[in-house]
Amino acid sequence: MAFLDKLKNGLRKTKENLFGGLGELFGINKEIDDDFYDELEEILICADIGFEVATEISESLREAVKEKHIKTRDEAFSELKEIVASMIGDGEPLDLSSTPSVILVIGVNGAGKTTSIGKISNRLIKDGKKVVVAAADTFRAAAIDQLSVWCDRSGAQIIKHTEGSDPAAVVYDAVNYAKNKNADVLIVDTAGRLHNKKNLMDELAKINRVIDRENPGASRENLLVLDATTGQNAIMQAKEFKNAANLTGLILNKLDGTAKGGIILSIKKELGIPVKFIGVGEKIDDMQPFDAAEFSNALFANDDGAEAEEE
Repeated sequence: MAFLDKLKNGLRKTKENLFGGLGELFGINKEIDDDFYDELEEILICADIGFEVATEISESLREAVKEKHIKTRDEAFSELKEIVASMIGDGEPLDLSSTPSVILVIGVNGAGKTTSIGKISNRLIKDGKKVVVAAADTFRAAAIDQLSVWCDRSGAQIIKHTEGSDPAAVVYDAVNYAKNKNADVLIVDTAGRLHNKKNLMDELAKINRVIDRENPGASRENLLVLDATTGQNAIMQAKEFKNAANLTGLILNKLDGTAKGGIILSIKKELGIPVKFIGVGEKIDDMQPFDAAEFSNALFANDDGAEAEEE
C-alpha cells in the first residue's frame, strides 16, 4: 500500500469525526448565517483542533464569503479547504548540511521515540546516507535492546554502553565514531523526559554540550516526538519542551489510531514549530516527511471507493 493510501486510511477517524459533521453542515441548502459559523466552530473544536484555531478558521471563512460574494455552502466548502491548506503551511526538510549532521530525538516514553529513530534511519540509509545511532537512553529498561533491533532492521550502526551508564559518555563515543567513519548523520536517542524532571533536562543540556564541543558547527535538528492520540495534551508537552530545548521540528506519531489528526493545525498555529515527519503505522516504512499538500488532500479526499472495497 502506498504511503498516501496509508495516510488516507490513517486519517479516516479524523475525517469521520470532523468531516462527518462538516458534510451535514455544508450539505444542506440553507443560507450562510451566524448560526452556520457557530456550528462550524463547534465541529472544529470537537475534532480537537482547539478553540483559538477553530475561531480563526471560522472568521477567515466569514471574511472570504463576504469578500468573494460566496452564496452557496458548496462554494464555501471549497474555500474552507483552501483556508485549512494555507494554515497547515509547507513542510520543512531536515537540515543535513554538515558531515556528520546531528539529530537529537527527545520526547516522553510511549510516544514512539525509538521506532521513529529506526524509521528515520531507514529513510536516510535508503537515500544513500551512512547513519550512526547513539543509544543514550540508558535509564529505561530494554531501551538499548529495542533500539538495537530497529538499527538492525534499518542498517544503521549503533553505539551503545550498558544500561545505567552516563548518556553523555555514549554521545561522546558516538560523535567521535561518526566523525572517524565519515558518517553522514548521527541520531541521538535520549531518555523519555518529562518537563518537571529537572535532572533529566540537565542531562539533555550535558549531551548538547558534548555535541557542541566534539562536533562544533554541525548542523543540528532537535526533534520532539509526539503521540497524536493525546490531542491537546501533546501540544502542552510541546510547549514545555520548547521552553527547555531549542526544538527545530516535530515528529507526529500514531495518526492511524486517532480521530485527532486536526492537531496539526493547532501545532502550526500555537507553536510555530514545523512538523517534519508523520507516522501512520508500525512498519519501518510507515513514516514519511510531512507534506502539507499531501496531508490536506488526504484529509479532504473522497474515498468512497476505498470504503466500498473494504465492505
